[in-house]
Amino acid sequence: MSDERESFTYEEFGEASRLLAQQIADDGYETDIVIAIARGGMLLAGSLSYALGVKSCGALNVEFYTGVGTRLPEPIILPPMLDQVSLNGKRVLLVDDVSDSGRTLALVIQLLEASGAEVRSVVLYTKPHTVQEATYTWRRTDRWINFPWSVQPPVVAAV
Repeated sequence: MSDERESFTYEEFGEASRLLAQQIADDGYETDIVIAIARGGMLLAGSLSYALGVKSCGALNVEFYTGVGTRLPEPIILPPMLDQVSLNGKRVLLVDDVSDSGRTLALVIQLLEASGAEVRSVVLYTKPHTVQEATYTWRRTDRWINFPWSVQPPVVAAV
């Protein structure tokens, strides 16, 4: 991974999410449900669900990265879990911010497909060394991405 960082703005987010929605629509994919990998995929999943006119949405919590360039040995799915039985036979659009190593995306695709879902995936960014290419991607980079929603530290109560 390069030491340089790529800055991503809210304006770019609006453009990227609309372009990705258009790619999905042009591809003829009509999803039944949009599922975000939380937390990174939640904003894009919401934007895509509106742009594609899909009201059925969900999220799956996965922990892998613990900081810039630091991660757990394996991605871990955290509660609450999705109702996997209800996904059988559904067309799922799985959404995340980045396919970096690709291990989180691969894990969740495997879980959803084991539930009987047809899965297509979409990410804002794909890294060159990913083990899981998303079906749709906006941009490729080898840099760490500074997203506007996560670049600043959490808000704490004023003393």
